[in-house]
Amino acid sequence: MSGEAAFIDTLRQIAADPAARGLLDDCAVLSLGSETLVLTHDMMVEGVHYLPDQDMADVAWKLVAVNLSDLAAKGAQPLGVLLGFMLGQDDARFADGLAEVLNAYDVPLLGGDTVSGGPPHAFGLTAVGTATHTPVPSRSGTRPGDAVWITGPVGAAMLGLEALRDASGKDSTAYRRPVPLLSAGQALAPIASAMMDVSDGVLLDASRMAEASRVTIAIKTAAVPIATPEDRRSEALRWGEDYQLLFTAPDGVQPPVPAHRIGEVVDRQDSALLLDGKPPNPDERLGYQHGSQK
Repeated sequence: MSGEAAFIDTLRQIAADPAARGLLDDCAVLSLGSETLVLTHDMMVEGVHYLPDQDMADVAWKLVAVNLSDLAAKGAQPLGVLLGFMLGQDDARFADGLAEVLNAYDVPLLGGDTVSGGPPHAFGLTAVGTATHTPVPSRSGTRPGDAVWITGPVGAAMLGLEALRDASGKDSTAYRRPVPLLSAGQALAPIASAMMDVSDGVLLDASRMAEASRVTIAIKTAAVPIATPEDRRSEALRWGEDYQLLFTAPDGVQPPVPAHRIGEVVDRQDSALLLDGKPPNPDERLGYQHGSQK
């Protein structure tokens, strides 16, 4: 067994409950009487998801925001979060940032656990929400003939990391403090045949949606909005952490929020993804995967 995808394949044999959605989604969806709960958990590791000398208030913000982004992709309304915290030297700054982001999105802290350890330090957060529309959008609902959309540009987080790492003085907010698109997700849930947030790169995440739905997604690369100079388009399409919403909807349906049409869904072919009509180069990575050597 090697890498993230292989380990998740192993876990699928264990996660047999329907709420797990076959581990093909970023969230579990659990029906309880008249309510439908949406649950997600994400982690952040020092040196992988944030720089070792980064302001811990920003780390706390990002930890909450990426989990809320998963709820956004399901059209869910947050109910609260549980924190897994590893003690360090800047705990007060982390607490400051945690209070700030929870207040910004009106989300309560419900509990969690603290441990000692590291370096590197690692933090986890579980976010719980309630569905605002059922069926809750998944990655697996898109069908041939659907249009493929994205809510905004990609590549801003890449530029933000570079600005922060190089101390260039340029804006690094997109990397440090991403914005979960909760309102947009709730507006899109009734019309989206499939939806997910872009965390690992729009090309990789589109291929995951296609695999889950057993279709092929054809993307026009020039149609994808980018926040980078044009000569860095390929990088922007493969870089993650922008947390835009990638979704599909029946052809002719106009999204209720600003969005860019970037392609279409076609019958399953040899490749899950087509870029300007051709399968991607197998020697080029599509996005970020833990444990991958590509």
